[in-house]
Amino acid sequence: MAGTLKEIAPRMTRAAVLRDFGPAGIGQFGAIQAVAPSLGIEVRPVGVHDAGEIERAIAAFARGSNSGLVVPASGLSIVHRELIITLAAQHRLPAVYFTRLFVLSGALLSYGPDLLDQYRRAAGYVDRILRGENPADLPVQAPTKYETVINLKTAKALGLEVPPSLLARADEVIE
Repeated sequence: MAGTLKEIAPRMTRAAVLRDFGPAGIGQFGAIQAVAPSLGIEVRPVGVHDAGEIERAIAAFARGSNSGLVVPASGLSIVHRELIITLAAQHRLPAVYFTRLFVLSGALLSYGPDLLDQYRRAAGYVDRILRGENPADLPVQAPTKYETVINLKTAKALGLEVPPSLLARADEVIE
């Protein structure tokens, strides 16, 4: 996620990562934190529990220069999707989200697992279980297909030029 954001906002040197405090949030932050130094990005975890904390955290982080926002998967980010998108635009923060749902709502960019592909693969597991396989014997599978969605209108509003290489790799471009 951070790498895709760095492509569209090459001057970005620091990024806030909105996260929840559950096990998934810890793992996602760890993955972002591991890759960030190779991209020249300092990442800062921003734990939030409600809309007020989201507003304060984004406003405080946006005061710095060359900032960006990474929004990994969490129930909280989905519930407060419109607020996060609005605040990112208001504070002129380039932001990357985990699913296309955000970009369809006006966000800049998403990079994450293709959810339809995951549902299709889950159906195969259901079939195997219904045919008698023990669920405990089935391997855990990581996503294999990822998608990138870009909103050009939002990029223009933020004064960002989308590199042709990123446009060519995008699964969907919203104009």
